[in-house]
Formats: sequence, C-alpha cells, structure tokens
Amino acid sequence: MSSDYLPATTESIAQALEAPTRPESISILYRVLQNPSSAPDALRIKEQAITNLTDLLTQEKKAEELRLLLTQLRPFFSLIPKAKTAKIVRSIIDAVAKIPGTSALQISLCREMVEWTRLEKRTFLRQRVEARLAALLMEEKEYSEALSLLSGLIKEVRRLDDKLLLVDIDLLESKLHFSLRNLPKAKASLTAARTAANAIYVPPAQQGTIDLQSGILHAEEKDYKTAYSYFFEAFEAFNALEDPRAVFSLKYMLLCKIMVNQADDVASIISSKAGLNYLGPDLDAMKAVADAYAKRSLKFFETALRDYKTQLEDDPIVHRHLSSLYDTLLEQNLCRLIEPYSRVEINHVANMIELPVEHVEKKLSQMILDKKFAGTLDQGAGCLIIFEDPKTDKMFPAALETISNMGKVVDSLYVRSARIMA
Repeated sequence: MSSDYLPATTESIAQALEAPTRPESISILYRVLQNPSSAPDALRIKEQAITNLTDLLTQEKKAEELRLLLTQLRPFFSLIPKAKTAKIVRSIIDAVAKIPGTSALQISLCREMVEWTRLEKRTFLRQRVEARLAALLMEEKEYSEALSLLSGLIKEVRRLDDKLLLVDIDLLESKLHFSLRNLPKAKASLTAARTAANAIYVPPAQQGTIDLQSGILHAEEKDYKTAYSYFFEAFEAFNALEDPRAVFSLKYMLLCKIMVNQADDVASIISSKAGLNYLGPDLDAMKAVADAYAKRSLKFFETALRDYKTQLEDDPIVHRHLSSLYDTLLEQNLCRLIEPYSRVEINHVANMIELPVEHVEKKLSQMILDKKFAGTLDQGAGCLIIFEDPKTDKMFPAALETISNMGKVVDSLYVRSARIMA
C-alpha cells in the first residue's frame, strides 16, 4: 500500500474502477482512504471507496485484509454518524462470511468489534455484533457460550424494547435450544419471536425464517401436515427474494410429503413451475427417497442414502426423519417376510431383504423386545422362531369385571352399614 494519498473525489473512484487489475484497484482505493480530509463530500467518497474495496477484497478472498481494514477504519468511524458506522461494520463482517473457511476468523473479528463497541459505548452496534457472534458460536457447536451470550443480550434488548432485534435473538435462541434437543424451550422462544414480530413490520426474509423454524419444530413433533404448510410459506417468501434457502424449504416440503405416505406427490411438486427453478442434487435426493419409499425397497433406500450423502445424511433435519422412516420401512419388510414362517433361518431372511445378517439379527431382536411380534432368536442354530399369537380367553376379562362389580357392592354396603351404626 502506497504512502501517498489520492484526492477523495469521484475521479479517483472512477480511476480505481477502470484499473486493469483488481490489485491495482485495491491499491488506489486504499490511497483514497488515506486522504486526511474530513469534508462532507470527502467522507461520502470514502464511504463509496470502502464499499468498493470490500467487494474487491471479497472477490480476491482476502479475509485477513478485510479484518485489518475494519481496524484501520476506526478513526474514520469517529467522523461519520453511528448509523453509517454500524452499516459499514456489518457489511464488512458479511463480506468475510462470504469467503469459505473463515468461521474462526469471523468469531475472532466479532469478539474484537464487541470489545471496541464497549469502549466506544456504541450499544446499538454491539448488540447486533453480539447476536452475530452467538449465531457463529452455534454453527461451531459452542452451545453453552452462545446460550450464555444470548441470555444476557435478550434481557438487555427487552429493556430497550428493540423489537426487530428481539425477533432475531428469540429466533436464534429457538434454533440453539433445538440444536440442544430442548423442544419445549425451542417452542417457547419461537412463540416469543412471533409475538414480537406481530407488533412490527417484519421483512419478508425474516418472516420466511420464522416460518422455516416453525416447520422444523412441527416436523419434530410428527405433525407433518402443519409443518408442510409452514415450509410452503417459507418457500414462497424465499422464492420471491431469490434467497438460497428456498431450496431447503422445498426440500423439507418434499420430506413432509414422504413422511405422510404421499410420496407420489413428490414428482408433481418437483415438476411444477416453482420446483423446476431449483432442480439439482437436493431435489434429486428427495426424488430418489420418494421412489424407494413408494416401492418399499430398502435396497433403493440405502442406495439413495449412499449416492446423496451430502444432501440427506449431512443435513441433520432430513437425516433424523429419514432414520425414523428407514426403521419403519425395515420393520414392515421384515414382518411381511417372516409372516409365512414359524421357524426360519436368519441368513435366509437377510438374503431376501438384501441386508447384512448382523443388521437383520439386531433389528429382529429389537422388534421382539418392542413386542412387534412374538418370537425368539435361537443364535446357536441361527434361526428365528415365531410364536403364534396367543388367543385371548374371554372368561378372564368377564371374571375381572364381576370381581370389580362385587367390590363396588361391598363398598356400598359398608357405607350404608356405617350410616346405620352412626
């Protein structure tokens, strides 16, 4: 970076934009920022230079330079309004987030900015940076620290009655509790976010995020029909904004259709006008699962899980529900295969269902313990022995009912005799 500065004028910005290479453009913009002038026009040009410089450094994937830029701009922040400072700081942090593999750097940067905002007593900016820090800590699975940070932040924001920030924080807290598998608290935080959102205008992207979280929580409670309607609302919001989260909302919509035994609807949703815009591995994965489920084929199901591991198993929400679906499908197939037998080799069952013997044996023992059927495993002979369902004798329930009625009569007589004796 050159030590001499350039005038903070539109000509200098134009010179930077017309430079033949990005490094030259970056160098020119740095020199504009070194201009000591604090005239209103110069400050406005410098703001433009910061925006252009941030974009160029992001394109060059220079995350560390973006971090240094934020430190170097601190004297400049004292010359401009606090609202503009907040906008620049958040835009630079967002720019760092666009560069892959910078999670640790983002956390470190947010911590630095929190300390600086405390010293400068910039409460508005600090609260937003702390909310961003909590979100980053949650992504890195630092749940206890994120929860501690959020609990203090929520109390502070509620006192200030900043409802727009409160919606963000409550929503983040709901996601955090969901990650910790604490569903009651996740639902309570989501309700708080909805309550705060009802009192103000909520941007469509934020409303879509609320609907997406609502769908996830309803799906976790096996209420897939309600979850589908929330995912649909989220999809419409994100689709209108061309937000990349639209494909996840659509993916979860398809998941709900599969879970309520309506796998045939998946193909029609994918081939709809909205679905065609998002064709790709995520929708292909759900289509493969739907086909496997429609055919009740465990082999196709496992093939889909293997071929689309990133889209299915690496997505914790989809993976959790598909695990449940796989277990149900496996139990249904095993019950259908062993139905004609009273004694059958486990090897034979494993060959018919095309799964490893150990896997089948473990599942059969679990089904016996869960009383899905009556039977026992003869591991010495490698056989499954299925018992006939015992016929219930109607005499026993009748005898129990008679005894119960006699007991009521005796109790009644006792009460009556007690009254007479009194």
